[in-house]
Formats: sequence, C-alpha cells, structure tokens
Amino acid sequence: MNETKEVGILLVPQPRGFCAGVVRAIDMVQLALEKLGRPVYVRKEIVHNQHVVADLAEQGAIFVEHLGELPDRAVVVFSAHGVSPAVRAEAALRRMHVVDATCPLVTKVHLEAIRYARDGYTVVLIGHRDHDEVEGTLGEAPDAIQVISTVEEVETLAVPDPGRVAYLTQTTLSVDDTKEVVDRLKQRFPALVGPPEQDICYATQNRQTAVKVIAARAELILVVGAKNSSNSNRLVEVAERAGTRAYLIESVLDVRAEWIAECTRIGVTAGASTPDRLVTDVIDELRRLGQFLVEDMTIIEEDVRFSIPRELREEGHDAA
Repeated sequence: MNETKEVGILLVPQPRGFCAGVVRAIDMVQLALEKLGRPVYVRKEIVHNQHVVADLAEQGAIFVEHLGELPDRAVVVFSAHGVSPAVRAEAALRRMHVVDATCPLVTKVHLEAIRYARDGYTVVLIGHRDHDEVEGTLGEAPDAIQVISTVEEVETLAVPDPGRVAYLTQTTLSVDDTKEVVDRLKQRFPALVGPPEQDICYATQNRQTAVKVIAARAELILVVGAKNSSNSNRLVEVAERAGTRAYLIESVLDVRAEWIAECTRIGVTAGASTPDRLVTDVIDELRRLGQFLVEDMTIIEEDVRFSIPRELREEGHDAA
C-alpha cells in the first residue's frame, strides 16, 4: 500500500530581503548611470550580494576595490557600508564626483564615533573587524576606537580612563549577542555611555524577530543571502540559537534535497541585501521537491524609506 506524504508548509515571513538602505543604494547607482553618464564606478560591492552586483554591472556599473584603480575626476559611488575619511580625502584630492550611497543609519554611527572621540571617550565598537562598515567607522577616530566582537574580548580591554568609555555597534549584528556584550561592558565600566537608540538597524532587528517567530514552528530554516553578508549570517545564528536547524544559501542552486527529506515545516527568509526573486526561486524548488503550501506571515510592517540626493532626483521624483 502506498503511503501518502503529508502536505508540508513553507513559512515565508515579512519582513525579509531588501531594506530601505539597500533600495536607496541600488537606486543611486542606477540614477547615476542615467543622469551622470558612463562610466560610473562603484567602490566595493554596493551591497553584499553578488546577484545585485551582477545586475548593476549588466546595466553599466564598473565595480572596483580601490580608488587607485580609477582615473582622476571619475564618477564614483561609495557603497551602503560607508567609507573612512581617508577614502573621502583621496576622492576629493583627485576631484572625483562622489555619489555617497552610505546608509543613513551607518552615517549615524560615524557621527556618534566622531562625537564621543571629540569628547575624550574611548569608543568600544562592537562588530567584525574585517567588515567594510567597521573599517569605515574605525577610520573616523582610529586612535580612540577599539573593536571587539565577543564577550570574552571585553575582559582584555585596556582603556586610559574607565570613567569615559562609550560603545557603538555595527548595524548588522545579532541583537541578542550584542546585548550580552553590552551587558558585560556595563559591568566592567559602570559609567559606560552609548547611543540613545541601539545602532543595530531596524531592518536587521525586524528580520531577526521574524526568524524567531518562524523558528518556533519550523523544522528547518533556509536563509537566502551572500556568504559575506553579516545580517544574513546572523539570521542563521538566530535560528540555531532558537533550536532550529538552519542553512545560509546564496541561491536555489545551493538547496539540497536531503535537507528537506523528512521536513514538513520549512521557513524561507532572506537577508537585507537579497533580491526577492532569489527567495521565489527557492520556494519554487522546494515545491518541486515536495508537496508544500506557502504560508505568508506578516510579522512586522515596514514602511521606511530614505531620501535620494537632490542631484540624482528626476524632476518630480518623490524620494521621501
């Protein structure tokens, strides 16, 4: 007698995928190509997703690692992750036309770093040392900033004045892990100060909250995102911390049939720099491999938008 396999459920949450900072950065590259003419260069990946980079490259954007690869007076877009003052100074010296796609929430962290350093604080920056965002923030006050990633590193911090210590965070960290680090910092440095609102961005927090909700029901969670995407990696960690098996996949090509062989409840989400078409491809593949219904789950409504610089706005373009 043939057994009928149980129909499974794909738990697909909102929010997922692109955040306002990513949408703004992509729009700015496209508008620069349209309004400023080619060539338009982009320093580093505009956002951490090769599919986005490839799409923009097809439209004419040229991606480079360093300004030294560009001619003087070139049009250059700075990525959403921000840059250090040294990079800005080089661009100015060489009279480059800069289109600054730095996420406004990253700019906020830069300004806080400058303020705390100016006021004589040692700034503890919680983040990943090799991440583009951290490199840019560190460059604002390298003599005043110390970068740490874990609770353990709090123990080895040496500061000139324990009474004047401030903390800042990379915008794409795990909310829970960061809280543990900040709590330990407060124990070591009771006078610790920090930003009035947590620097971890709204989109990172919301996507982590959504993963926690679906983790309570899912046997497996697939996070669609790039290997070098901090916020995508954190979504996997959040799922695992909730006790749910999770994998980071860059596209449908990474889906393995053995992962889902016995699963009837699978969560599918995406990091903040992942195009939604990649999520759709994964859902289609899962439905090909098994009998699944899609359950769309709105966990949090997002309506955040960031403005486009005036020089790139088309006449009558609403960038609010």
